[in-house]
Amino acid sequence: MKPLSELEGSRARGLAGILFDLDDTFLDAGVLTEQAYLALGRLSRTGLRLVAVTGRPSGWGEVMARQWPLDVVVTENGAVALYRAGAGVAKWEQADEATRRARRVRIAAAFETLRRRFPEVRMSDDTPARTSDVALDIGETQRVPADVLAAIEKAARELGMRTFVSSVHLHLTLDPFDKASGTIAFLGERFGDDPTSVRRHYAYIGDSSNDAACFFAFDTTFGVANIKEFLPRLSVPPRYVARAAKGAGFAEIAAHILALRESA
Repeated sequence: MKPLSELEGSRARGLAGILFDLDDTFLDAGVLTEQAYLALGRLSRTGLRLVAVTGRPSGWGEVMARQWPLDVVVTENGAVALYRAGAGVAKWEQADEATRRARRVRIAAAFETLRRRFPEVRMSDDTPARTSDVALDIGETQRVPADVLAAIEKAARELGMRTFVSSVHLHLTLDPFDKASGTIAFLGERFGDDPTSVRRHYAYIGDSSNDAACFFAFDTTFGVANIKEFLPRLSVPPRYVARAAKGAGFAEIAAHILALRESA
């Protein structure tokens, strides 16, 4: 990883869009700060395409798509995208309703099995707003020890689940997408963006091992300072890291990108 000061001006000026995680990247323990939101507005005014990419539920994404200066919100780790369409919001999801119903039944059965084995297994409070996965609370209202988390994740995979671990949730899903592949697929279908171009001309900002697919997929990647505790779980770390954590780190990265673009 390199400090932000080593970001090349040509790389910053070549960006077409910014992708970013929410929890502990843009938000501070779930709270939206003025500093981060103002930075988002400054990015929006430059014409960069802005894409929030999160494990949070599609129900949250619909609200964000209506109210925030975003082009799209990719939710549930790449499974569902929400974007403005006229006066309303449209949803992108490749799985048909029959597939979604079958997946929900399997995931519910897996959850019950895990709940019986591990007393720590508790659904996140945002689960009712989800359509493709279940999120287990591992750091939002309770702290699950690392060894217990590893055992739960292993058991979930043995039940056929795909798992993603963020700073606050362990996600159980059967959807084939992750945060990178789902976002790239959506941008291709919606805007006609070539996958190679997306990887080269979109930057990603994240904070945890749940951003691993994006740190691997995109050429220009950033971590806010709190990424450091997750480095043992990352085979590919972010290319650049901010000095500040969470929303302040997001604002720092945004300011540096904008300064380099304006210096041309």
